[in-house]
Amino acid sequence: MTRKLFGTDGVRGTANTHPMTAEMALRLGAAAGRYFRTDGRNRHRVVIGKDTRLSGYMLENALTAGLTSTGMNVLLLGPVPTPAVGFLTRSMRAEFGIMISASHNPAHDNGIKFFGPDGFKLSDEAEAKIESIVAGQIEPAQPQNIGRAKRIDDGLGRYVEYAKTTFPARGQLSGLKVVIDCANGAAYKAAPEVLWELGAEVIPVGVAPNGLNINDGCGSTNTRTAAEAVVAHGADLGISLDGDADRVMILDEAGQVADGDQIMALFARRWAEAGRLRGGALVATVMSNLGLERFLGGQGLRLERTAVGDRYVVERMREGGFNLGGEQSGHIVMTDYATTGDGLIAGLQFLAAMAETGKKASELVRQFETVPQMLKNVRYAAGQEPLAADNVRKVIGEAEARLNGSGRLLIRKSGTEPLIRVMAECEDEALLADVVGGIVAAVEDAV
Repeated sequence: MTRKLFGTDGVRGTANTHPMTAEMALRLGAAAGRYFRTDGRNRHRVVIGKDTRLSGYMLENALTAGLTSTGMNVLLLGPVPTPAVGFLTRSMRAEFGIMISASHNPAHDNGIKFFGPDGFKLSDEAEAKIESIVAGQIEPAQPQNIGRAKRIDDGLGRYVEYAKTTFPARGQLSGLKVVIDCANGAAYKAAPEVLWELGAEVIPVGVAPNGLNINDGCGSTNTRTAAEAVVAHGADLGISLDGDADRVMILDEAGQVADGDQIMALFARRWAEAGRLRGGALVATVMSNLGLERFLGGQGLRLERTAVGDRYVVERMREGGFNLGGEQSGHIVMTDYATTGDGLIAGLQFLAAMAETGKKASELVRQFETVPQMLKNVRYAAGQEPLAADNVRKVIGEAEARLNGSGRLLIRKSGTEPLIRVMAECEDEALLADVVGGIVAAVEDAV
């Protein structure tokens, strides 16, 4: 069953433009309600969280109308991190959960992500079935069976308390100065609170959301603000989250950034040494650096690669019984603690490594030497298919021949934005730049 509405991370687009309209959100809510409420009873629950985007109010209300029209009872969490929705869906025994967020995207975008009763994101098959219901006639509930909506005031507090339990029981962060950049997003209350309650001296950044400044010059996709704060305050560590707090970048005391690959390498090595890395493997995507794969091999561990998207990482982890995975972009998935990427909990695990080893962040953030990697994006318009152009295919074929045996090439459409992503790895940096530049030029000509 094909999907047109859903991408790699739910439904996403520009707010007030198809598919991110109030009308579509209402239909999606009604379709999801009909999909999950199959027995006619009026005891079914759905939890809804959101980040701090202005359009979140519109989509929250529209989803609530659609859900209650099919008999679902809606529990509104307000602004909470995406992993909190996964946690609370399971904790509150809800049939499913919804997060309204476009993650690291700018404020004018928004998205809708669905979680199953187990707290994990829905499968492609489930999303396709919901999409097929959207396209048809959606049967409303009888008047006496219309659902109710209720605001849950302590949802954030429940998540804060849970996040603290993932830090070593007798550990504390006293004596450590930590910069936390919340991207003016969903974790602007939770993340500083957790760190403060664990004893850290907290320097908060990106904690003044106004509906329009999420991810704007801050957060995991723009770490300069956090890096400047680390250096200016003489902090021991910087933790930089994205808009919905399911991604993280770590900054050492000099403001140098460690991406998801370096963080996963540290955790994999430590967990393997402690005998807690299940399956002797780390699950990551095709975007992860070749240096990570070589590092793991040197540790006697494997790298299992998946398609891009944390949902595919999690699916492989669940299939293979693995408990650590993620993406270079900063999704760190630790199924011992969470059902999806959790930037705050990953930051706490890094802090635990500092506390237990007595080492500075700079001694932990660089676990391996990266193979030179270049990633460039080309934006395209709706309806365009630049990768189908004859010249683009020709240039890609030539590039693959030039890299044969000495590097790696990956060209794909983004699942969350209208971008063609061109990524290559090669020890020869001149060849790398030439190959990527040639493909980007060909794609730009095509669009």
